[in-house]
Amino acid sequence: MLITLDDTVKLIEEGKTLHIAADETLLEKLPKGKWIGGTTPYFMSDDGGLLSKDRLFVNEIDFAEDTNVKTYGKYNIFQVVEECYENGLTILIMPYGSKVAAKYAKEAPEVEELLMHPTVGWISGFDLSGDGEAKVYDGTSGESYSDRAVAMYIKLPENKTAMINMINIFTDDKTDPVIRFYDNDLSVSKCTVNGQEVNFARYIEKKGIDTKMPLVADYNGSYINTSIKGVGDDTVSFYAPVFRNVDYRFAVKVDDYAKEFEKKINETGAVNPVFSCNCILNYQYGNLYGHKIPPYTGPVTFGEVAYQLLNQTLVYCEILG
Repeated sequence: MLITLDDTVKLIEEGKTLHIAADETLLEKLPKGKWIGGTTPYFMSDDGGLLSKDRLFVNEIDFAEDTNVKTYGKYNIFQVVEECYENGLTILIMPYGSKVAAKYAKEAPEVEELLMHPTVGWISGFDLSGDGEAKVYDGTSGESYSDRAVAMYIKLPENKTAMINMINIFTDDKTDPVIRFYDNDLSVSKCTVNGQEVNFARYIEKKGIDTKMPLVADYNGSYINTSIKGVGDDTVSFYAPVFRNVDYRFAVKVDDYAKEFEKKINETGAVNPVFSCNCILNYQYGNLYGHKIPPYTGPVTFGEVAYQLLNQTLVYCEILG
């Protein structure tokens, strides 16, 4: 729900357990309490996509038997798997551009224990029209960070289970060239295309590839996107890392981004998600400003977490049972 600062303060003072997304100017005014938060001025609300610096998006965690909040840096981020409740859900927020987010992005797919613990979350951001800094907030201590992750561990009742899912409009064409990279990295110079080494930036320019379309890897029928951040003179940078020894192809071009996104939304079966977040690239490329996508409301983010870091997806969580 998108609410005012006064209403948010009231919920905190009532002792409610909350996940909050808002502009930094609002998060800085919140009292200590049982909440975590991250910065973004972009939201998907009941009234549609919007930019707001005078309201906060608040999820009330009213299904928890107990909660605990921890923060982590680059060197201990994967302790996140050690603090979980046996039957629980973890909400994880990391600042965009931080070393802890880069570490998580590169190594999370190789941490098998993550798959044992439902972990959902997002990368906090800022207003793209100005010079901002992404932050996360530990409401229990009143501290904010631009270089640490914050996690809320939620204990679920024995008869409840957290189910995490994502909506992705992209697929690949199996007849397209296979692209492979030499390492797990957020920027690359060289890669192989059907086994031949090329400069990736020159390859994209030569082929006239639309970089709104991400690279996709097919993980047993589930497509994972890697979105292109920029193409330089010699390198290509990404919003999430590419991984070595993984077959990538560019996504099949989507002629009507907004229409295809709405189609995928209508095909999903979520009824009452307790959490959802949607990528800033979907917001921009899909023209979601003013556009409603019920029942998925929440922050518009600089990356989505469904166990690992994702791009150009909508991630949501339901509590089943």
